[in-house]
Amino acid sequence: MDKIVILTGAGISAESGMGTFRDEDGLWARHRIEDVATPEGFARDPALVQGFYNARRIAAAQAAPNAAHEALARLETKWPGEVVIVTQNVDSLHEAGGSQTVLHMHGTLAGALCSACGHRWTAPPEMSVGERCPSCNAPAARPDVVWFGEIPYHMEDIYTHLTEADIFAAIGTSGEVYPAAAFVREACAQGAHTVELNLAPSSVVSDFAETRFGPATQIVPDWVEELLQQG
Repeated sequence: MDKIVILTGAGISAESGMGTFRDEDGLWARHRIEDVATPEGFARDPALVQGFYNARRIAAAQAAPNAAHEALARLETKWPGEVVIVTQNVDSLHEAGGSQTVLHMHGTLAGALCSACGHRWTAPPEMSVGERCPSCNAPAARPDVVWFGEIPYHMEDIYTHLTEADIFAAIGTSGEVYPAAAFVREACAQGAHTVELNLAPSSVVSDFAETRFGPATQIVPDWVEELLQQG
């Protein structure tokens, strides 16, 4: 049966109250990316970075999955083939919505990482500067999120899924962050049907065979229902 690989970005969680890079009055608008989302920024001002991700972690914990997340979980349950979600999002709304197969290429707010030994554990609601690793005791705890300049997680598995995809969909992505922005070309080169579902056209919209525009909570459930009727 057909395998569906779905890339999701910030746009799928926006209607759950999770801000995006482009929100004019959101959390990101008050900070430079270089200051809060790079290893160099963390080295310069760890208190600023920990505070920023504490705020994001609290917001994520209060957010609820929306109809788009729930529709993708329904697709995974009812589709006769395999459904894999690759997300750029660091929230856990896909899992909260019921999805089982989710690859977080940029990590998760719910995780902590030791920059000294690489140990991972569940992050507390608020992390502090100099928090110690439970494995090596180094005061090197940081959010387990992939910052700009770092290599995303699960890349080998993701490229394997892309080569196996019969359908590739990108939902709520800007098409400006690589390597994710190039996934559509990888899937297309392997013969997959490609579809973009977005509030507005992405920077790589011309690479898709099919496009649908509108709020994720409307267009994603509609797309899922069409697929299930066809399948």
